[in-house]
Amino acid sequence: MRILNTIRELAQSQPETLAYISPNVEITYSELWRQSDQVADFLLNQNLQKQSPILVYGHMEASMLVSFLGSVKSGHPYIPVDTSIPSERVINIINSARLELVINCSGQEMDIDTSSISVVTLEDILLGQALENQVDPKNWVESQDNFYIIYTSGSTGNPKGVQISAANLESFVDWMTADFPINGPFRFLNQAPYSFDLSVMDLYPALVSGGTLFSITKEMIARPKLLFEALNNSKTQIWTSTPSFVQMCLMDPSFNEELLPDLCVFLFCGEILPIGICRQLFDRFPKAKIFNTYGPTEATVAVTSIEVTAEMLDSYPYLPIGKPKEDTQILFLDENSNEVSPGENGEMVIVGPSVSKGYLGQPELTERAFSQYHGHLAYRTGDAGYQNQEGLIFYKGRIDFQIKLHGYRMELEEIEFHIAKSKFVKAAAVIPVFQNEKIDYLEAVIIPDHHEFEKEYQLTGAIKKELGEFLPAYMIPRKFSYHKELPITANGKLDRKTIKDMVRT
Repeated sequence: MRILNTIRELAQSQPETLAYISPNVEITYSELWRQSDQVADFLLNQNLQKQSPILVYGHMEASMLVSFLGSVKSGHPYIPVDTSIPSERVINIINSARLELVINCSGQEMDIDTSSISVVTLEDILLGQALENQVDPKNWVESQDNFYIIYTSGSTGNPKGVQISAANLESFVDWMTADFPINGPFRFLNQAPYSFDLSVMDLYPALVSGGTLFSITKEMIARPKLLFEALNNSKTQIWTSTPSFVQMCLMDPSFNEELLPDLCVFLFCGEILPIGICRQLFDRFPKAKIFNTYGPTEATVAVTSIEVTAEMLDSYPYLPIGKPKEDTQILFLDENSNEVSPGENGEMVIVGPSVSKGYLGQPELTERAFSQYHGHLAYRTGDAGYQNQEGLIFYKGRIDFQIKLHGYRMELEEIEFHIAKSKFVKAAAVIPVFQNEKIDYLEAVIIPDHHEFEKEYQLTGAIKKELGEFLPAYMIPRKFSYHKELPITANGKLDRKTIKDMVRT
């Protein structure tokens, strides 16, 4: 398994290099390798079922990395679960995955009934597991074995366990280290919790290139003073986040090159990247490169990319998501599963070696979303998009993010895009408001930019006037509300559920 072999070689060649820095703990490559061997040795002696998943519970602790590597060295995939995940969901994951063992890295008791499974801490393992020899690589996960399983939201309310194999992950990491300027001993920002697959974009590219991960916790994010103190000390060179997280940082004028003088690459995934954010980043970080990427969890983090240039910001109304990685193909299908012509919208179907084998223990859901295409796994994304004549792909929103209002079918993301373009708007979300189980109207929830209007109705009128140049009247929200900030989830995305609750009250 190339990823594990590479980390082992780094542990031997640069043993004292820091692999991970968190607020409380630093860990070197040699410590990471030795401690993960102890975890693997412990797991191999637990008489667990073959490839039974190991749940790793915690929040941005170095011990989580140790547990991840220890799990896969013993032939078991890991399931990362952040402490911010509600206890009921954790129980659903435990039952869905039929777990036998949990490694609790949180430093606190788990707020769930764990009487039916074994729960251990890393401290218990390291204190009780003297290691005489390294774990035999024959025990490592490899090829089509699951490397990790990440649970995503399901339409039924039950989480779905996306299985990512060793081969899936290697396809992704090979692409990241070959096609992006990040292959070196760089300092990577580690902001996304491990239960969100965006974290994989910094985790494994950093560890296979001899880099160092600098961890940002939810406590820092909740207290901007702490966050900016941490960023100032981080020496970050490679920034990975959602656009929403960097937008939150941009609201502070001190988020600039002076704060992060070594920052050279921004990597964005998980949401649409607005042109306005890129303009601000080019202004505040003139030496940094910006990359826009796209991909679902089911295809291992991301499968397309493009470097954003200043010229591009003036050439397109919204940014392309780029071109697929070399080993991947993206098809665009109509509702009858026929390929559409270039320039026409279709559902994006990803074909290639980073596509998951499906959802753990859910064959019906797997059959609905995954298939074979010319001998390769294919995944129906549920995302709409098109490819232009130059081969650039443009994302057009979720197929299931369409709504019908007063007989008109429309895309909420299209409305949000045009509102966000307004010179009076920093950020916005559009929420459908229901009456008697039917959409009654749309509300725009907005963080306003600097303006000279004394009254909110004047600001609303100005924004509506701008929208009228791009959208038909029936797509312009009826109600506008203004806020100092919009909530984001622990994953760094807009928290639409909380925003809906704001609208209701």
